[in-house]
Amino acid sequence: MSATIPTEGLGMPVEVGSIDTALKKLWEADEASTNASLMNFLVYTEDPQRLQKNSAMVQGLTREHACRAVLIAMNRKATEVKVEAWITAHCHLAHGKKSICSEQIAFLLHGKSLGRLRNTVFAHLNSDLPLVFWWQGEFTDLFEERLYRLLNRLIFDSATWSDPLAGFRRLAEAREDTKGRMITQDLSWTRSYFYRLAVARLFDDPMAQKAVPEIREVRLKGNPAYRVAILLLLAWVATRSKWKPERACGDEWTLVARNHKEISVIFEWDEEAAPIAALVLTAPDCEVSITREAGSPHLCQSVVGQGHRVDFSGPADADEAEGLVASQLSRGGKNTLFLTVLPRFMELLELASSKER
Repeated sequence: MSATIPTEGLGMPVEVGSIDTALKKLWEADEASTNASLMNFLVYTEDPQRLQKNSAMVQGLTREHACRAVLIAMNRKATEVKVEAWITAHCHLAHGKKSICSEQIAFLLHGKSLGRLRNTVFAHLNSDLPLVFWWQGEFTDLFEERLYRLLNRLIFDSATWSDPLAGFRRLAEAREDTKGRMITQDLSWTRSYFYRLAVARLFDDPMAQKAVPEIREVRLKGNPAYRVAILLLLAWVATRSKWKPERACGDEWTLVARNHKEISVIFEWDEEAAPIAALVLTAPDCEVSITREAGSPHLCQSVVGQGHRVDFSGPADADEAEGLVASQLSRGGKNTLFLTVLPRFMELLELASSKER
């Protein structure tokens, strides 16, 4: 067992060649528990310090999503090539009676042998179940064709990428290689889910509907750590409104509508703010706004103009990755809206990149 990487709580240490036998004995020893599994859920990180935290997150996720969980931490800086493994079960009461359990296998891979991720780990998946793969952090050289062709669903968080433009280009190559069979889900996109629902709800209001062609300003406020989520939300608004990016100057951008009128986009960043803290769309006679205070579980929503005011309150998206992943697993689907928005989002990323050069 590694002396520097925390592994407490990962379960019983086992030899890699004995994992299946050890799992069988685990279930035979507890006749009160039922082994439930709807998917293979694989969590991959190249930060070994996250292995223990990932196990705790999986324990929470299995309350609603039964699975065979496989945790992988790659210690690529190690000079010695070896594999450590642990098994455990995350159990939860069903109606106060029998325990429903999801089994977990955790691997700590030391060294730079590239083939071990596929050969060692994928040998321990349940072949009858779909594979959901949560890749944490940047896409590295291990994110390659022989890996992602095996995935049914890829979850990632572009907020963690140092170069989002390069990351999304790499993702596009992977989708092309898999001919679109691999469903992709970005947690940065998930962060705007309830914002998008709120916009759709507010524009059911007749005054807001009438104001759509006259929108001249969009104000976006958020935490700078989640710039990608803000840009994805803007890309969705622009796609639905058929606006195209024109130019960027600092935190003031310009988009152009189909009628050739310009829309001013103003960004405001606050490190103490919620990931997405505000979206305000302004026309001469109407303002539509959605705001969220940091840590609040609710969005404040309003339509105001010409003596008319409508206010709503609705749920907000989770801040933590665990809650966002749970939301993705619950909704499922092919994430076609994300793919529809992606071309406009890439244009915005290109604009942001040219602004920074």
